[in-house]
Amino acid sequence: MPPLPDDPGPATEMYRHRADTLADDRGDGPALVLSHGTLMDRTMFRPQMDALADDYRVVAYDNRARTDNWQGPYDLDDLTDDCRTLLDALDIDSCVLGGMSMGGFMALRFALRYPEVLDGLVLVDSMAQPHPGEDRERYGGMVDRAKESEELPPDLAEVVAHILFGPTTNEEHPELVDSWKNRWLTYPGEAVHDEVHSWLDRPGVADRLDEIDVPTLVVHGAEDLSIDPEYGASMADGLPDARFVEVPEAGHSSNVENPTVVNDALREFMAEVY
Repeated sequence: MPPLPDDPGPATEMYRHRADTLADDRGDGPALVLSHGTLMDRTMFRPQMDALADDYRVVAYDNRARTDNWQGPYDLDDLTDDCRTLLDALDIDSCVLGGMSMGGFMALRFALRYPEVLDGLVLVDSMAQPHPGEDRERYGGMVDRAKESEELPPDLAEVVAHILFGPTTNEEHPELVDSWKNRWLTYPGEAVHDEVHSWLDRPGVADRLDEIDVPTLVVHGAEDLSIDPEYGASMADGLPDARFVEVPEAGHSSNVENPTVVNDALREFMAEVY
């Protein structure tokens, strides 16, 4: 039996005893498990679930920040244990694990900690390096303000919309951007603060990429203003068995902004893994 987290706390145990309320689980066959990014939730993967659930078991789940156990502090190791516990609760012996941004930071660490249950990786708009100092200062200031305001201020949501979505999406699909902004305005400011601080000062894992010996798909929005596509390309270069797909007309949320390209890449990748 692959290892499970030692002495899990209530937030991790939530993923064992409330898995059916925290995850969308559709389809049969080999499993694709998807972990969302900061400020997002499991519904960001609906385009992938709709496209792939006829052939695979597709699971998308909410991370702690979108649950009643949003309180920190917690870190990427805790989120890794949450994911491992969820797999056990859903009787998933092995899977392709996909993560967007923060979900990708977690997925890399999952690959290093729990390789026995991993068939492949999908990394969406993510990176192996730590964030540069200027980004840490900028994002830290933003979430400190959110915490002080008790909720995400509307003007801050507007700024975030241009970080998480590319120029093409903001210009041509404002209804998509607005739907997410309206969600963000309902989040407790402290939940956003703790979510960002779970990864903001993380050490990088770029020097350990050669240990992750599973097939990996790296997809990255060409218009990503949060994590430059070069970070994704260099991560793919450092992994033993990875391919890089740049997604046109998409920013940091490329699987939502241009799902056709991402779904085509995913479908081809899953067919090769399984």
